[in-house]
Amino acid sequence: MIRVRNVKISIDNNEPLKEILEKKLKTKINSYKIVKESLDARKDIKYVYTFDIDIDSEDLFLKKNISSDIFKTPREEYEFNITGNIHVTTRPIIVGSGPAGLFLGYMLSKNGYKPIIIERGEKIEDRIKTVEKFWNSNELNTESNVQFGEGGAGTFSDGKLNTLVKDKLYRMKKVFEIFVECGAPKEIMYSYKPHIGTDVLRNVVINLRNKIISFGGEFRYNTKLTDIIIKDNKVKGIVVNNNDEIKTDYLFLALGHSARDTFELLHSKNLDMKSKPFAVGVRIEHKQEDINRSLYKENYNKLGPASYKLTYNTKDGRGVYSFCMCPGGYVVNASSEKNRLAINGMSNYKRDSKVANLALVVSVTPKDYGEGLFDGVKFQRNLEEKAYELGNGRIPAQKYIDFINNKKTSSFEFEPLTKGSYTCSNLNDLLPIFIIESIKEAMPHFKKQIDCFDKDDSIMLGIESRTSSPITIIRDEDGESNIKGIYPVGEGAGYSGGITTSAMDGLKQAENFVKKYRP
Repeated sequence: MIRVRNVKISIDNNEPLKEILEKKLKTKINSYKIVKESLDARKDIKYVYTFDIDIDSEDLFLKKNISSDIFKTPREEYEFNITGNIHVTTRPIIVGSGPAGLFLGYMLSKNGYKPIIIERGEKIEDRIKTVEKFWNSNELNTESNVQFGEGGAGTFSDGKLNTLVKDKLYRMKKVFEIFVECGAPKEIMYSYKPHIGTDVLRNVVINLRNKIISFGGEFRYNTKLTDIIIKDNKVKGIVVNNNDEIKTDYLFLALGHSARDTFELLHSKNLDMKSKPFAVGVRIEHKQEDINRSLYKENYNKLGPASYKLTYNTKDGRGVYSFCMCPGGYVVNASSEKNRLAINGMSNYKRDSKVANLALVVSVTPKDYGEGLFDGVKFQRNLEEKAYELGNGRIPAQKYIDFINNKKTSSFEFEPLTKGSYTCSNLNDLLPIFIIESIKEAMPHFKKQIDCFDKDDSIMLGIESRTSSPITIIRDEDGESNIKGIYPVGEGAGYSGGITTSAMDGLKQAENFVKKYRP
């Protein structure tokens, strides 16, 4: 195969890709595969492709045409090698069935380790019903909700898979291959902004579960970790639901970032942990058409729903940035604790609602909330309690112009799109002053990039408090905590952020495990 990069094609071009490639390369092509697709949205908007092509007489063609954009396709394959010489004595237990736990479980089960995956929440079919009931009635199940349950918090999100991490070992490629194997759209393999969408992701998770079971893995739902049995600084088992003991010598903690009670349990068992910075802020909604016009100008109706990223550093050095942008989506009530309210963003695969939303968040550090291990959690909880009180259990919402003028909103020019009810509020009564001032300072800068960003009728909603884990569970270079046999993994443990990096960390911890142990 030959790799061809920087093939630029106008968005108005309807000619078959194969014919375009044959004209560009002046040779007949047997077949081709898209390796990467990106969008150059500058003045003359165009797609930019990388292809792998199959032609006759490859060596002769390369001899005449080799360049920085035309070369032999490199080998880009993920490798998973079992090199450990110690046979496992018990079945590994994975706590949590979010992306980290599922992809860890996939690799271990496929290679004969027969893990048991425990999940405090429900299987996804039941979880969907529970979450819908909460959004309709505000009756919260604290063990199964937007944060907890099969698939993790990302199940009720946009299903975005883009990440900026370097992938020299091709873990990301392997993650995407498994997603496609389980029913995700094939274009995630090459799209510049791959996403699955919450509606499609739910079926992908079910298929992934069934794969794991077929390989010998086991799932136990409504099963909460309530104690860890440790002897001579080694894990020997766990207790679930305050009652049942399961023996194990290998415990993987694939927690979500909202597992605050589990963090407290781990601290009581003397696991080494430390607090870490995170970010909090608001969700902001715009009309999707306004965003499309701002980014694509006269081509706004030729392309799909536009997405973007924004960053700004305030005069005092504090970061303000966009997070989890959801084109054509909804703001969702993502609460997991009684009398506390947190929100997130969600889109379906087609991203076909009329409203775009994103989190506009401000970095916070121990200087803001304290040096104690759980001071960050206390900071989050305090804001979530204030949000719950401000909205009387509903999502507080405010027009941007009213936010600037410190005035409670009375009505909206366009309807906020939310899952869970909302109410008119004044977010100045919720947010700390340094967050208010940081957002106000950043908005004119963001307007320079997206001219509709600070429109008076833009809608702000609070509170976005669960951007990442406020805790890191410390692990060594082999992936183990200070308690032998315990392996922290994924976002809740502080080693990833989002679906893709969490899944990749699941692969990484599987690799660490098989370097030492055989099935």
